[in-house]
Amino acid sequence: MNCKMSRRNFLKVTSVTGAGVAVTSALPDKVMSWAEAKDTEMQAVPTFCEICFWNCGLVAKVQNGKVVKLDGNPLSYRGRGRLCGRGNGGLGSLYDPDRIKTPLINTGKRGDPKWKQASWDDALGLVAEKLTAIKKQHGPEAVALFSHGTGGAFWKHLLKAYGSGNYTAPSFAQCRGPRDVGFTLTFGNEVGSPEFYDFSESRYIVLLGSHLGENAHNSQVQDLILGLERGAKLCVVDPRLSNVAAKADHWLAIKPATDLALLLAWIKVIVDEELYDAAYLKEYATGLPELKAAVAACTPQWAASETDIPAEKIVQVARELASRKPNVVVSGGRFSAWYGDDAQRSRAIALLNALLGSWGRPGGIYLPAGGGVPEYPGLPDYPAHRDDLPKLDGAYPFALNQTTTSIRQAAITGKPHAMKGWLVYGCNLLKTLPDKNETIKAINNLDLLVAIDILPADITDWADVVLPECTYLERHDTLSLGKFKEFEVAIRQPAVAPLFESKPSWWITKELANKLGLGTYFPWKDGEEYLRVRCQTGGINFAELQQKGVLTSKEKSAPYISAGKEPEFSTPSGKIELYSAQLADQGFDPVPTYTKHPQPPDGFFRLLFGRQPLHTFSRTTNNFLLDDLVPTNSLWVNTRTARSLGLVDGEQVRLVNENGVRSLTPLKVRHTQRLRPDALYTAHGFGVRAPGMTRAYNKGVGDEEMLGKYSIDPLMGGTGLRHNFVKIVKEA
Repeated sequence: MNCKMSRRNFLKVTSVTGAGVAVTSALPDKVMSWAEAKDTEMQAVPTFCEICFWNCGLVAKVQNGKVVKLDGNPLSYRGRGRLCGRGNGGLGSLYDPDRIKTPLINTGKRGDPKWKQASWDDALGLVAEKLTAIKKQHGPEAVALFSHGTGGAFWKHLLKAYGSGNYTAPSFAQCRGPRDVGFTLTFGNEVGSPEFYDFSESRYIVLLGSHLGENAHNSQVQDLILGLERGAKLCVVDPRLSNVAAKADHWLAIKPATDLALLLAWIKVIVDEELYDAAYLKEYATGLPELKAAVAACTPQWAASETDIPAEKIVQVARELASRKPNVVVSGGRFSAWYGDDAQRSRAIALLNALLGSWGRPGGIYLPAGGGVPEYPGLPDYPAHRDDLPKLDGAYPFALNQTTTSIRQAAITGKPHAMKGWLVYGCNLLKTLPDKNETIKAINNLDLLVAIDILPADITDWADVVLPECTYLERHDTLSLGKFKEFEVAIRQPAVAPLFESKPSWWITKELANKLGLGTYFPWKDGEEYLRVRCQTGGINFAELQQKGVLTSKEKSAPYISAGKEPEFSTPSGKIELYSAQLADQGFDPVPTYTKHPQPPDGFFRLLFGRQPLHTFSRTTNNFLLDDLVPTNSLWVNTRTARSLGLVDGEQVRLVNENGVRSLTPLKVRHTQRLRPDALYTAHGFGVRAPGMTRAYNKGVGDEEMLGKYSIDPLMGGTGLRHNFVKIVKEA
C-alpha cells in the first residue's frame, strides 16, 4: 500500500508495507494534536537534534506514546530555544513510512539487490562471520568505517576493539578538512566544529563562499544577526548573491577559483600599509618579514585582473577590515574542498585573522572552554596496530584524519595494504564521494559492505547486509560535548520506543561485539547505564542532565586573551606561524601562492552548488514535512545568460558535462540576477537514485553526478569538487 503524507496532516496508517513488513498505527493521528488536545497531558523529553550535525538541544513533546511536536531547548547554546526549519521537521524522519524496518540480507547482486528479511541474530551472525574471515586472511586493518552522525562513536569503538584504526568521515576530505589543516598549520589549532566565531561581538565580518543561513547553522546565524544589529559591517565574497550576501555592506561577485588572489592582495595591503596588529604579532607570531616578501607582487591591480573585483574595492575592504581590528572575523565557511589547493587558501584566511589579531580577541575567534567527560571506566586497551603497515594517507603529510578516497583507493588497488570490509554508518557514499564509478569499483572488490542507516539510501543498494538504526528520537547516544565560551554537555534520550525492528547503535554494536568475542569492550547493560556511568565518573549530575537535557560549566571558561589566560599555539615554534617552516621542509610553499585554475571552455559554465535551508544533503529529501516545502532543486542561470541561450524561466533542461555525461533527470531553469553570467548554481543533495526513498526518488539532479573530474589537495588529501563544467541542453 502506498502511503502519501504531507506536512499539513499525518494520515493514520493502518497498513504500510515496506520491505514486506506491516506497520500498524505508526503515525500520530494529526500533526496538530499538541495544540488541539487541551486536556491531554503531554510528556516533555529533552534530547538533541540529529537532522544536521549542529545537534541543537530540543524538547520532544509526547502524547499518547507519539511525538507530536519538537521545541527548542533554551538551555542549549547551539539552539538557544530555537530550531531551524529542518529541526522542526524531525517528525518527518521519525514517521517516514520508507524507513528500513528489519535487518536485510542481499541475496542478489550489489547494485541490483534482492532483499531477504532477517532476524537480528542472523544478520549480525553473518556480519561477524565475514569480519572474522577478513581478519584471519588479511588482518583487522582490512576493515574500515565511514561514519557521519553521533551514533558512529559506538561503531568507531567497535572497530578499534576489532583491531583497525581505519575510520573516516566525508566531513574531512570532502568538506571542512582543508580549512582545519590551514588553521592548524598557522595557529596549531582548528577553528572548531561548530566554529569559535564570535560574530555577536564582531565589528567586521568577511565571509568567503559561506552560505551562512542557508546551511542552517542555528546559533551561528543568531550570532551573526546580533552582530549586524550591533553595527558590524559585513563583506561577502561569492559568485552568487546568497541570502547572507543580501545583508552585506559589500557583495564581491568574485570570478570562481580566484579567491586566493583576493586574499593575497588583502594581505599585501595590510602589511604594506602596516595596518596589522603590531603588538599582537610581536607577542604571538613569527615570520612577518617572510610573509611581506612573499606577497610583494600580489597587488590589488593584479588581483583585480584575476578576480573581476575592482582594485579600489579590494583596497577599500582591506582598510575597512583593518580599521576595526581586532574585533573581526574572516571566515571561509565550512565546505572548503574546492579546487585542490584548498589548505593553502584556508591558510591565507588564517593569516588574515592572525595579522588582525583576531585569535583570542572579542569579536574574533574566541578560545573555547576546557572540559570533558571521561570515557566509560575499566575498558580493556585496544589491540596495538602493526608498526610495519604503511599508512593509507602517507602521501598527504598534513592530513589530520584519514581520507575517504585513500580508503577507497586501497579497496581498488590493494595498496598500500588490503581493504576488504566497509562499515558504512549514515554515509550515502554514492552521493558524497567524487566519481561514483570509482566508488562502485571499490565496493565490488570488497568481501563485505554493511550499511547502517535509517532510510534505504543509494548506498544500501550496494550493501551485503543492511542494519536498521532507529532515529535520534528513539535512542540513547553518546554525550554531545560542546566547547564553546562555556563547556556544554547534552544528552540524547529516547522520546518513544524504536519503531519496527530498528535498534540503536549502542545495542547493535554490543550484540555484534559479543558475536566477535569482544564483549568485554561493551560492558554496559543499556544506553542509559552507559551514559550514567560516564557522568558519574566525570562528576556530572545525571538526574539533572536527564531532566534539563543540557548542563553547562564556566569552570574552565576564558574565551579571550587576558593576563590570566594566554593563548597556546601547538605549532613547532609555539607561535602563530605566518611563514611555515614545516611546509617548507616538506617541499610546499611556506606562504600560500596563487595558482591559476582552468576556466570553463566556450559554451560551458562552472556548476556551483550549496546548501538548501530546509534540507541536509540527501538525508532529508525523503522527509515528507520538508519535501512538501522543497521537493527538488532548480538551476540558477543569470538572466542575461539565459536570454542569450533562449531559455525561458521555468523550462526544463538537462546538463551535460565535459565527458559527455548527461543528467539523468531534468531541472527547471530559474532566471536570476543573483549570479555571475559565467556560472550556474544548484542546491546540493537532490538526485536520489534509491527507489526505496519513494518521495525523493529521481527528483532533481545531484551535482556529484555531473562531476567530470576532481583534484587532490597535496597537503591533506582533500578532493576539489568545483571543477565542474557543464553545458545546458534543452529538454525535448
